[in-house]
Amino acid sequence: MEQLIPGLPDEIARECLIRLPYGWWHAARCVCKLWREEIESADFHRLRRTSGISQPVVALSQSEAVAVAGDPAKKCAFGPSYRVALLEPESGTWSTLPPVPGLPRGLPLFCQLAAAGRRLVVIGGWNPESWVATDEVHVYDFMAGSWRRGAPMPGPRRSFFACASDGRRMVFVAGGHDEDKNALRSAMAYDVERDEWLPLPDMARERDECKGVFRRGGFHVVGGYCTEMQGRFGKSSEAFDVAAWRWGPVEEDALEAAACPRTCVAWGDGRMYRCRVGNVAVMAEEKGAWRQVAELPKDARVMPHVVACRSRILVLGSVTHGGSHVGYILEEAAAGKCYQWTPVPVPEEYSGQVQAGCCLEM
Repeated sequence: MEQLIPGLPDEIARECLIRLPYGWWHAARCVCKLWREEIESADFHRLRRTSGISQPVVALSQSEAVAVAGDPAKKCAFGPSYRVALLEPESGTWSTLPPVPGLPRGLPLFCQLAAAGRRLVVIGGWNPESWVATDEVHVYDFMAGSWRRGAPMPGPRRSFFACASDGRRMVFVAGGHDEDKNALRSAMAYDVERDEWLPLPDMARERDECKGVFRRGGFHVVGGYCTEMQGRFGKSSEAFDVAAWRWGPVEEDALEAAACPRTCVAWGDGRMYRCRVGNVAVMAEEKGAWRQVAELPKDARVMPHVVACRSRILVLGSVTHGGSHVGYILEEAAAGKCYQWTPVPVPEEYSGQVQAGCCLEM
């Protein structure tokens, strides 16, 4: 009978394999059929989680560093192209994914990122040369260590839509606007495993520049505005119940203020948080009400980008428009009574502007 590692019981060999860093999975899968089956199995990743070995990895659409010649005080600047940067919050390690094949100018501007198991999904955005909306989908498989082209997003080519994932295999899309600037009510879901799109019922309202979060078994579409309002944001939201496959009633006062909802994120237990630049505070939604829990650090108050990371929040922002971004993690220190910020080291080459982000459990 074949063994995972010759001379070792499979239980011990498995303990060795689950400790492989995620960046080595694609190489380890090529060693033999047994290793491939083991690393691709659900039990392998379940054991990593229960053993405390798995880790969160944040993927970011971030402006790409360009070397600066002749200036010893500055090693790099940031161009108009975007790449996928990875941050491991536990260790503070940064890295970059390989470029997407067929995208010589980098990621589409304003594309959305979503995590589906050990896959990263890049959806939509604008062609960086023509500034025309794209329906392209690109999927990076951390198991295979490579990109593949996904089925294109159906319907009108949309911009600034809500997007969120259940974290396993489904990515949900709703709202945004079409190429004639008409706000949309339509919604759909992308099954990453089957590489196919499924239609969802329309939302009750048009929602342009809305934000999508997945919380408590539902895809929540927050804020946005209808065609006639053109930039005047609302406070309402509506949620798609995945189990029932239908939208619930509109919640009129889901937000505490009518403003852009792009910094809304869902904590691990389902609570929703939001950075408000105007009052430089992080707001926590609990029992239908919002309350201030922490002030944003002074050097991260401009253009903050927020990513939920397990039961913590990563904030990347700047002290001034066009300035280098710094990072902080907010975590709950005493059962909702106290929150604290921890700085995240950000190397200069990873201090560019962030347009989208998500967190994978690796």
